[in-house]
Amino acid sequence: MSVSVTEPCGGALSLPSLLLSLLLVAWSLVGCAEEPLPKAKLNREDCLRGLEMDKLKDAISRCDEVVAAYPKDPFPLNERFLLHTLNQDSPAACRDILRAQALAQRAKPGTVDELLRQDLKLRLASCQPPPKAPQPRSSH
Repeated sequence: MSVSVTEPCGGALSLPSLLLSLLLVAWSLVGCAEEPLPKAKLNREDCLRGLEMDKLKDAISRCDEVVAAYPKDPFPLNERFLLHTLNQDSPAACRDILRAQALAQRAKPGTVDELLRQDLKLRLASCQPPPKAPQPRSSH
């Protein structure tokens, strides 16, 4: 059984020719498919960008990537402190702020913003245990 399709110009295509033509068209379309856009480079300020409180764990995961991408920058650690605090994870928040403070102290003079230094100082104080009240002396 022979199948033929009439071309617009009056000629006939056999089934193998038709299949080959369709295959070539499909292959060329696949070859023209666009590559996915590259993932945008992480910015040191991405931890709090687009923060949604109901997706806090996602924000912390994204911030983990930012901290890893900027290992010597105290800024992302300072932002992750806030995320951990909102997530009620004080130990993780305090670990981050201690690391951020250490990085800021080792940084070259003038490279850490003064506002960030103040933030670190205040947040670090929130991680310190409250001072013990003096014990009353007993009189015998």
